[in-house]
Amino acid sequence: MEPAWRQQGRGRGRGQVERSRPLQKGRGGSTSEPQRGVGGAGELTAPSIQSKFDEIRKSNQAAAQRLVESQVSSSSDEDEDDEDEASNHGDGKRGRILASTFTSYADQTGGDVTGLARTGRYVSELFQSGALTCLICIASAKRTQAVWSCSACFSLFHLPCIQKWARDSAFLVASATDEDFGQKQHPWPCPKCRAEYPPTATPNRYLCFCGKLQDPPADPWLTPHSCGSVCEKELKPTCGHTCLLLCHPGPCPPCPKMVAVSCMCGKAKPLPCRCSNKAWSCRQQCGKLLSCKQHTCTHPCHTECSPCPRVSVQRCVCGREAIERPCSSPQWNCQQVCGAPLSCGNHTCEVLCHDGVCPPCPRSISRSCPCGKTKSSLPCTEDVSPCGDTCDRRLSCEKHTCSMRCHRGSCETCRQEVEKACRCGKYRKLMPCHKEYVCESKCGKTRSCQRHQCRRKCCPGNCPSCDQSCGRTLGCRNHKCPSGCHQGACYPCPESVEVHCSCGSTVLEVPCGRERTTKPPRCKEPCRCPPSCHHPTREPHRCHPGPCPPCRQTCRLPLPGCSHACPQPCHDLVLVRSQQVRLAGPWEQPTEPAFVKKALPCPPCQVPIPTACFGEHEVSPVPCHQRGPFSCQRACGRPLTCGNHTCSRECHLVSDGDKVKISESKVTENMCEVCEEACYKPRPPGCPHPCPRPCHPGDCPPCSQMMRQRCHCKITVLYVECTTLTSADQQTKVALSSCSNQCPRQLCCGHRCKQVCHPGVCEEKCQQKVKLRCPCKRIKKEFLCSQSDQSVQCDDTCRDQQRKVSQLKEAELKAAEEEEQKRLQEELEAFVKRQQRGGRRSKKRGRREEADEEGSSGTWWRRCVFILVPLGGALLSVATYYLLTMP
Repeated sequence: MEPAWRQQGRGRGRGQVERSRPLQKGRGGSTSEPQRGVGGAGELTAPSIQSKFDEIRKSNQAAAQRLVESQVSSSSDEDEDDEDEASNHGDGKRGRILASTFTSYADQTGGDVTGLARTGRYVSELFQSGALTCLICIASAKRTQAVWSCSACFSLFHLPCIQKWARDSAFLVASATDEDFGQKQHPWPCPKCRAEYPPTATPNRYLCFCGKLQDPPADPWLTPHSCGSVCEKELKPTCGHTCLLLCHPGPCPPCPKMVAVSCMCGKAKPLPCRCSNKAWSCRQQCGKLLSCKQHTCTHPCHTECSPCPRVSVQRCVCGREAIERPCSSPQWNCQQVCGAPLSCGNHTCEVLCHDGVCPPCPRSISRSCPCGKTKSSLPCTEDVSPCGDTCDRRLSCEKHTCSMRCHRGSCETCRQEVEKACRCGKYRKLMPCHKEYVCESKCGKTRSCQRHQCRRKCCPGNCPSCDQSCGRTLGCRNHKCPSGCHQGACYPCPESVEVHCSCGSTVLEVPCGRERTTKPPRCKEPCRCPPSCHHPTREPHRCHPGPCPPCRQTCRLPLPGCSHACPQPCHDLVLVRSQQVRLAGPWEQPTEPAFVKKALPCPPCQVPIPTACFGEHEVSPVPCHQRGPFSCQRACGRPLTCGNHTCSRECHLVSDGDKVKISESKVTENMCEVCEEACYKPRPPGCPHPCPRPCHPGDCPPCSQMMRQRCHCKITVLYVECTTLTSADQQTKVALSSCSNQCPRQLCCGHRCKQVCHPGVCEEKCQQKVKLRCPCKRIKKEFLCSQSDQSVQCDDTCRDQQRKVSQLKEAELKAAEEEEQKRLQEELEAFVKRQQRGGRRSKKRGRREEADEEGSSGTWWRRCVFILVPLGGALLSVATYYLLTMP
């Protein structure tokens, strides 16, 4: 179906014809047109209808042409409609054009358009505002303007701009390099990718992208600057097929044709594949013989086998050394000299490790003297002697010859003095020939950039190119020229800048410098700007430039002093007229804007709240912000603090600490009356004291008066608090009546009672410990006094010890008897001896002899006592120890 502006005979012309029909009737059904003839009354002639139709058709075509011319621009200043309906219509139109461009390709691939990603980007940029920018003039390329596309980077340039660029580039190169200016033709580069084009490729015609149509018309239903026919360019890499897309910008997509191709190793059967992706692997082992001619490839199916990765022992070329080396490089040379005898038989080969036959002896060929004038054929064992003539070889100065006789080695440096000119030719000087004369004058010529001087010492005239950086600001106003200093205009800025939408989802890539004038691209994504109010999310709307619209959601913030939410629209940021200071005159400017955004407080809560009076006798609805209790003029009736009586005052506000906080001056007014009666509540059993407080709520406080009483032993006077004594149980009362001292009474056994002060009679079971021994006094045990009637019996050890002691005593007695018998026997013998002497002696002598005998017998006896007593004591001690230690 053709568009509306192409359909002839429709639109306003048809409506005007139809609207003109009712005008044929007048009042009362009569016609309003005058009769033009007798036979043609009330009818229009055929020529008049045709002329009106032609006139309306021409006006429709003119209007359609104006519409096309106003909507064919791709500039950022045109074709900007902010309405959603217009944008949706534009997106649908663009989608239909892109679909028609890629239809032939999608039919071949079965709907797979993954290979059209790069080409689709170039086509999409043709429809985006500000995306098509001429890098030379930094201006938009409209669809009605003649353009040229680079075949390397596919950038678009205005046709006049690229023609001027080509002429200026060739002129600058020719002026800097040609001696005969204008005789040679130099190539010119692309302003973006620097791809060089010959002079014959300078564009002089406006062609479509495929090059078939000259001056393609601006059709709004086709891709801009295209002819609408199939591209048919030869695809790259060359496969024999052509591009199937409609005339398009950018590179052609990969070939979508299906071809039968075998795998890379050639073992598998051919399978159908895309022509652009024909290489496929069967995953079988390659098995091809590698370059080492020993091993086979073990990798899966692939195109070219890699070098053999194995290591083997390989000999060098001469065969002297053998080392482990990669199998892929079997040829290697060792660093040993060959040393093989040459054909002359006198010398050996001095070449490093090599293969094949050794070269001939270098001394066996015809040789000359050092100066080269005399030649001779001598055996290789003899050296050629100097000829004795002048050397005459050219010295290093290439002007003089060596004046020495024929000699071996290099000639000496030329020492002749000549008059030399400097390199620039300004000065001359006499100096040695081998030295170069360089003067101190600096070159004042301008270099090829026509901006800087050469300033090189003694320059011969061939000034080098400028080595400084250009540094001029490019047309983008963001970067400086990074190239070396040059003549003429700088290349356009090669950088690209991304212009993002507010959320960053949609990106428009524009040349550097156009981001200031390019509007953000349209984005269909929802706006992602965080809310500026207290709401967690904004109202859903599309991504847009600039600030978001004010929030229209309900505030829903909790109102102060109540639990209700604010029902008004969000008022966190509201335009409010600012309070400006009065200006002194028109020459002063306001320092603040007329309107500022402020957060307004929430209005008072208007929710009706049922409110009770002070005494909660009745309930009335009041606004939430005015709610508060009131007096109903009734008796208060609240229970007093005592809990036994009620308040008789008029309904009033009670100052409860948990509910209302009031000033100290109003405490008395807002408190219920105080009960002044005495407390008549019964006292606890055993308490003889009355309650000291007036009428009060709850139980009476514990009685804090002290009661006097004696302890159980009647010695100490105790003071106990009344409440402690009356609230205690029987066991606690006994503990309270105790003085905590030891009982002073004595038991029947004679010991003192060990218990703490206690009531009643002391226990007869004395707990005092006493010691009891066995009859032999060896065993000692402790018993309670109440168990002292028991006795300790001797054991077997005691009995053995008694038996040993008795035996020891008997032995001592027996020894004493024997000693007595022995003494008596000695006395008897002494008496017998005296009797045997006979005769009567003198009294004196007899007494002396008796004394001597008594003295001798006493001395002996004393000696025996001194010996036997310690010996007996030692024996007794040993016996006692033995008896005690025996089990």
